[in-house]
Amino acid sequence: MSRRHRAEKRDIIPDAKFGDQVVTKFMNSLMRDGKKSTAERIVYGAFDRIEEKTKQDPIGVFHEALEKVMPQIEVRSRRVGGATYQVPVEVRVDRRQALAIRWIIRAATARSETTMVARLSGELLDASNERGAAVKKREDTHRMAEANRAFSHYRW
Repeated sequence: MSRRHRAEKRDIIPDAKFGDQVVTKFMNSLMRDGKKSTAERIVYGAFDRIEEKTKQDPIGVFHEALEKVMPQIEVRSRRVGGATYQVPVEVRVDRRQALAIRWIIRAATARSETTMVARLSGELLDASNERGAAVKKREDTHRMAEANRAFSHYRW
């Protein structure tokens, strides 16, 4: 990995149906083997199911779920004098969003419903209601950071 400069951020084209860049990022993270149309079908199917169940705007529910899963603080390993400490640090905004997307997809994949559409819609609804595996992951991350608050002076 080059240390000369950071990689340039690519422009993300908003999705076709809702015109939202975050939905496109979500689809790109969900996509396997370059099959974007399959990822689109899963996401839009989940949004349709959310709209059926809640009679609310699915984009609003999606953004609310993401907001409730985004971690504010996390721990990073820092080596000081032969010992490795878990140092709590604040999470950058772009990483916060990426972690939330990743956690929601991982939690949805682990669910027991039959189709991915059902899993994803269930996980998004659970996350927007502050329950489910993705929200638990965020709470565990915050708890870990809180437990290691004593090492916060090692922050760099």
